[in-house]
Amino acid sequence: MSLYTKLCTGLIFPLHERFKGHSTVALHERLEASQWWPAARLEAFRVERLRGFLAHVGRTVPYYRDCFRALEFDPARVDSLASLGRLPLLSKAELRAYGEAFKAEGHGPLTRYNTGGSSGEPLIFYMGRERKSHDVAAKWRATRWWGVDIGDPELVVWGSPIELGAQDRIRRLRDGLLRSHLLPAFEMSPANLDRFVATIRRVRPAMLFGYPSSLALIAQHARRKGVALDDLGIRVAFVTSERLYDTQREIISTTFGCPVANGYGARDAGFIAHECPAGSLHISAEDIVVETVRRDGSPTAPGEAGEIVVTHMATGDFPFVRYRTGDVGVLGDNACTCGRTLPVLAEVQGRSTDFVVARDGTVMHGLALIYTIRDLPGVEAFRIVQQSLDRTEVELVAVPPFGPEHESRIVRDFKARLGESVEVAVRRVPYIAPEKSGKFRYVVSRVDPQHQESMAHAHS
Repeated sequence: MSLYTKLCTGLIFPLHERFKGHSTVALHERLEASQWWPAARLEAFRVERLRGFLAHVGRTVPYYRDCFRALEFDPARVDSLASLGRLPLLSKAELRAYGEAFKAEGHGPLTRYNTGGSSGEPLIFYMGRERKSHDVAAKWRATRWWGVDIGDPELVVWGSPIELGAQDRIRRLRDGLLRSHLLPAFEMSPANLDRFVATIRRVRPAMLFGYPSSLALIAQHARRKGVALDDLGIRVAFVTSERLYDTQREIISTTFGCPVANGYGARDAGFIAHECPAGSLHISAEDIVVETVRRDGSPTAPGEAGEIVVTHMATGDFPFVRYRTGDVGVLGDNACTCGRTLPVLAEVQGRSTDFVVARDGTVMHGLALIYTIRDLPGVEAFRIVQQSLDRTEVELVAVPPFGPEHESRIVRDFKARLGESVEVAVRRVPYIAPEKSGKFRYVVSRVDPQHQESMAHAHS
């Protein structure tokens, strides 16, 4: 660890978190210890914490106070994690319908968040300081598994408008002090890919962080251009927010000359699991309980795939209890050779966000289109289908106050991204059916991937 990294981890970052009122540093110290606890001790800690969490939300959260009363559910009798099975599953529909009733009475400062989610349904939810502190501490712990730390040079390829739109003076100062560099994942045009590759060579980051599809696209571009990126001393590439495919892992690893660490989580569900150097996807178990359930809500058998359901025990101000992620996964039942006793997600299926390609060959993340739609008033669900380079369709379930002016905005913004000559057709529908797998895809591109690559190459 360099002297500057020690300064960041020991002084700059702790001061930053204290200024924000977060308890990240103390939590991180605890998590560094608890990952090595005997399994029985960790399980007992989780049950005790779950009991206290449910008691708190049962007293202070109107939605769960009514729910527990109707079910005659007494949190004091919770004696195992399986006790959660007595409570109903929580969907985005409930959160959208009863959002205010999920706020705890006497809650602390809450930050409003929006997400389109894997189903394409806009969701508004809130985070308190405890939730933020726990998520950052868990991510920090996972980062250290790979021999990197806060303050080591980091290059982030990301697309959320929160990350890209809040580049004010304080944030730029913080990122500069912590040596974190941000690149937008929205627009992967050949010119931008040239710039991204050049930035990586200039920054010489110790770690990369981003969507697997974005990092794979940068790697492919560097290979095409004959630019070496495996001589920079990059130690690890962290990927999350999409399913990591074997082909992506291979091209990222070989091009950047480093291992790839997969992560699983979401802004709404939390920092759920991260891969260790031994290859296991460890659940952040001190904070999170993960279940997998069948379509009827019953628990899956060992080794059986099911929908991933999350209870985040640091969400007392706006609780997520048995929250349906819409993703499909398999829980592991074997101990990891790394020695950590944190439970394992053996497999995460689905959760893939497509790229779309503009008429001029610019490849961009599908989120570039999603963010136009998700926060429009009255939008209940949507799906974007890129039929060809010349036509993109939007299936939309919307109610008042959504109106013609909002539909015009979709067309205008999509044309600005995809090209003025592209036909953008908005079609109002009463319902958007899931795929046969039961999963929704909010972006579907029917432009052949090979054609995307050749188009980008032709315009480079």
